[in-house]
Amino acid sequence: MKLWLALAAAGLIAGTANAQTNLTLSHPLPTANTHYGAGATGFKEALERLTNNRFRVTIQRNDNEREMIESLQIGTIDIVITSTGPVGNFVPDTRIVDIPFLFRDYDHARGVLDSPIGQDLLARFTPRGIIALAWTENGFRNLTNSRREVNAPEDIRGLKVRTMENQVHMRAFSQLGALPTPMAFSELVPALQQGTVDGQENPLSVILGNNLNQVQKFISMTRHVYSPAVIMAAPSMFNRLSAADQALFRQAAAAGSKAQRDKVSADEASGVEELRRRGMTVNTAVDTSKFVEALRPAFADFGREFGADRIAAIQNWKP
Repeated sequence: MKLWLALAAAGLIAGTANAQTNLTLSHPLPTANTHYGAGATGFKEALERLTNNRFRVTIQRNDNEREMIESLQIGTIDIVITSTGPVGNFVPDTRIVDIPFLFRDYDHARGVLDSPIGQDLLARFTPRGIIALAWTENGFRNLTNSRREVNAPEDIRGLKVRTMENQVHMRAFSQLGALPTPMAFSELVPALQQGTVDGQENPLSVILGNNLNQVQKFISMTRHVYSPAVIMAAPSMFNRLSAADQALFRQAAAAGSKAQRDKVSADEASGVEELRRRGMTVNTAVDTSKFVEALRPAFADFGREFGADRIAAIQNWKP
């Protein structure tokens, strides 16, 4: 009897030690061969390795970003990687990073987000029912449309442009004379096909990954907004973890972030030529100074909303 109890106890202990938790990770793009797919795979592989497979991750797609965040808050999805476009509806302070022409280049943007400025923003997710694990990347956004080449702000006037559900983006396009039309990404391709909107704006990685060249003729490399992304966890899952496991999740998120940024960099290096190969008319000679000048009234509004000193701290950041 004592031997049986001892063996049963040993079995119970072994079962506990080998217990496996299955997690669901959602992101908005269709294939593994995209920057979101790279980030998700990087997170999955790192977490499974770091925890000796105590945690296993299943990756799935959901192209309704707002819906994913709501699911994260109520705990029906464990991990989400998404752009900051809809995040501002949940964590209003993050809208500051969506201001047009805020960041000079990728090194500047990544440096700011990895600095105390960016880490302070991540801490502001927690009171909103979201655990922000790490910044990652969507990329610099560019304008596509099916009607005409865009070289200057006046070329945008009258275009119906799909935007994310993001007040900062919408205000900027309104200032330029466009007709911003917010909609979920899942609705975008049908809207372009049916002419509900004339164009949209997204980073090269998104345009390539979703074959938007099939429904858009022109792309202008406006690089008007740097679009971060965030790796987030459901509090209902994350807060039950030990401190040691929470640290491993953050380590896995850092690995996912690096993989996603690396894929964005690769797409940036080859994307323009690839879109030309696919038949798009690509304008790389955009005079962004004209767009900055046209947006000055909006910049004044952003200064009042977010604080001119906070904006200046981001613009003037140096490593």
